[in-house]
Amino acid sequence: MSGSQYRIVQRPRRLRRTAAIRELVAETRLHPADLIEPMFVVEGLDAPREIGSMPGVRQHTRASLQRAVHEAADAGVGAVMLFGTPAERDPMGSQAWNPDGVLANAVRWALEAEPQLPVIADVCLDEFTDHGHCGVLDADGEVDNDATLPLYARMSVTLAEAGATMLGPSGMMDGQIGVIREALDGAGFTGTALMAYSAKYASGFFGPFREAVDCRLTGDRRAYQQDPANAVEGLREIELDLAQGADIVMVKPALPYLDVLAKAVRIANVPVAAYVVSGEYAMIELAARAGAIDRERCIMEALTGVKRAGASMIVTYWATEAARRLAR
Repeated sequence: MSGSQYRIVQRPRRLRRTAAIRELVAETRLHPADLIEPMFVVEGLDAPREIGSMPGVRQHTRASLQRAVHEAADAGVGAVMLFGTPAERDPMGSQAWNPDGVLANAVRWALEAEPQLPVIADVCLDEFTDHGHCGVLDADGEVDNDATLPLYARMSVTLAEAGATMLGPSGMMDGQIGVIREALDGAGFTGTALMAYSAKYASGFFGPFREAVDCRLTGDRRAYQQDPANAVEGLREIELDLAQGADIVMVKPALPYLDVLAKAVRIANVPVAAYVVSGEYAMIELAARAGAIDRERCIMEALTGVKRAGASMIVTYWATEAARRLAR
């Protein structure tokens, strides 16, 4: 090696010289069990169908869901998260608490495929209402917070009866965690955990998800999801959900809100999840298809960044793929 005319005592590059050294000193480590894979089930679908704005992600039938659940379990993924799209919708979203509805059935099918793999079921009405909002509407067309809460409770008990390990209340109604916890406990489901979507922002990055669940939203959700300009508000929501009995709290989306995630980790005494949402997924996938970025490298960099910010677990459409890569 050539000498140097400079006396440099501190040389951080020493710990970057080889892949083995970099692995030895890595501060942040992803593990397959940190990852949660969202999956979409559509009632009446004859064959799995790719979602146009989310390359590589499909809407599932019973058979394809069970194959995907098997693959996730084999890869070591920590859990699957299920969303259901019904064949019929109404203003109340009544299919959400149908014990033989698409989401309750999806829970059963996933558990039938892999009984030991935790199954998280979404609790929200947006997939089930004909107007696409997360709650029922009042006479003025606004989402009625308090009228929605008993419907969330009813949906939650139905999904717990179907066998869901955990529920993910995502509607951003005030008081939803406390009402759902009380309903579950009253029905004897004291062991059903709650992953609260506490800091869920009114984000433009949710766009592809609405295609995935065929959401028929009119208007927007800014009156109940959080303002992207606010961080303190998100922390307040987390504290409220913790007081109401949340077992896990979440920040969603992940990448534009890593500052909120890092602050959430400091105040929460439970695990903190982050959701790398559909638009974040689509940006990387479509940029890679255009030849602008290295797809695999950017996927792992994005997930590592979320973990570095403090997430205990990451909801991501790359969960199974990333878990396989981590196991190499």
